[in-house]
Amino acid sequence: MQNDVPTRSRPEGLATRAVERALEARRATYEDEVQRLLTASFSLIQQSGDLEPPVGAIVKAAGLSNQAFYRHFRSKDELLLATLDEGVGRLADYLGHRMESAEDPVARVRAWIGGVLEQALQDTAAEATRPFAGARARLAQRFPAEVEASERRLTALLADALRDAAAAGVLRSDPEHDAETIYTLAMGWVQRRLAHPEPASRAEAEHVIAFALRGLGAP
Repeated sequence: MQNDVPTRSRPEGLATRAVERALEARRATYEDEVQRLLTASFSLIQQSGDLEPPVGAIVKAAGLSNQAFYRHFRSKDELLLATLDEGVGRLADYLGHRMESAEDPVARVRAWIGGVLEQALQDTAAEATRPFAGARARLAQRFPAEVEASERRLTALLADALRDAAAAGVLRSDPEHDAETIYTLAMGWVQRRLAHPEPASRAEAEHVIAFALRGLGAP
């Protein structure tokens, strides 16, 4: 039968390339829409200090429609999760930049901890971080795997520095577990200080850093 004849592979045709071009154009449009929604969310959150801007306000600020919003996100919480992940990515870039200029593994560990604590020390960073610090627990309850994967981008940087410090014999460390413990310590301090009416002091931050390094066996 004719259907039994094996089909031969053939070069990519014009029709296939036309489909791929159309899909690529749509992909670029959708990526632009998502970025505009994220940018609008960041802007509204920073202006209001509230992590719950209405969907209508978000799409208006983004210059899009409700249809565009729900094309990419099933709920406002999904957008907020993506916004949180975007913020974590920016923090990871900032921490990585700080760590690059450190002279040795211990200095890289110090740079990482200090960089996290800066979120409560600098006025601009504190205002941007405060809404997310308050809502992280709620998002983590609804999206535990996603929030954990997002935060792993931060702890992975610290774990690498701890691994190098342990290999050099300058710190005692179980890198993966210690990175998570120090992250909990640092972010817990940030969240507590952001909820406090008085500004955090650098002396307090230095105490947190020294405490963590002593726990790792630093002199």
